[in-house]
Amino acid sequence: MKRHFSYFIVSVASCFFVIQLAQLGHGETNSSQKNILKKAIIDGNGEGWRTLNGEDFVNVNCAADTWQWKGSHAFCTGKPVGVIRMKETIKNFELVCEWMHKKDGGNSGVFVWASPASIKNLEAGKGRLPHGIEVQVLDLGYAEKYTKKHKKPADWFTSHGDVFPTGPAKMKPFPPVAPNGKRSFPSKELTKGINHWNHYYIRAINGEVRLWVNGEEVSGGTGCDPAEGYLCLESEGSPVEFRNIRIRELP
Repeated sequence: MKRHFSYFIVSVASCFFVIQLAQLGHGETNSSQKNILKKAIIDGNGEGWRTLNGEDFVNVNCAADTWQWKGSHAFCTGKPVGVIRMKETIKNFELVCEWMHKKDGGNSGVFVWASPASIKNLEAGKGRLPHGIEVQVLDLGYAEKYTKKHKKPADWFTSHGDVFPTGPAKMKPFPPVAPNGKRSFPSKELTKGINHWNHYYIRAINGEVRLWVNGEEVSGGTGCDPAEGYLCLESEGSPVEFRNIRIRELP
């Protein structure tokens, strides 16, 4: 346990070291320059990290051809709506991945802690998506499509990295908070549109989830219940790709 904890400390320390080097090299002449220098990418390389591929996941309620893999590169058709899960439940971990929507207004997500009970229900044909903590993977065009379809404002979600509980799951969201009081809205709009890769770094430890989008922390929450469960990738109606999926389990 001490060894895994040291990996986490080294990872965070390395991130701040990169930031400090950038500050020394460029100086701190004004506030706008400081904001730029705060960006840092954790790429999932180093001791304790491992790559995830198709062998690490189990189909829960998708079709046989919904997910195809080439190494750690996953191709999802988006049909039907459902999830694949890692073989074992997980508690504390770091995850990095890149994702790219292939259709305007695409929808997907990463379930950080999906409850085993809800997964069993899905396997039995009850429902489409699990209960747990979701990190949203949403294309920029989704809001426009939602407004046209439902004839009301798309003000309860964003396309830049919402984190929220689903079903009976609970979470105290970091601000800014959605109108319903449940979603953590991202503090910055950093997501790129279709056919562009986006980078996620997710840190899930002791009931707290934090999300970095393209190098900057934007959203998250604490007091998560469940705070342990299955890591899932979501199929939700449109084609999406994930690649360079890497994980490091923590004590």
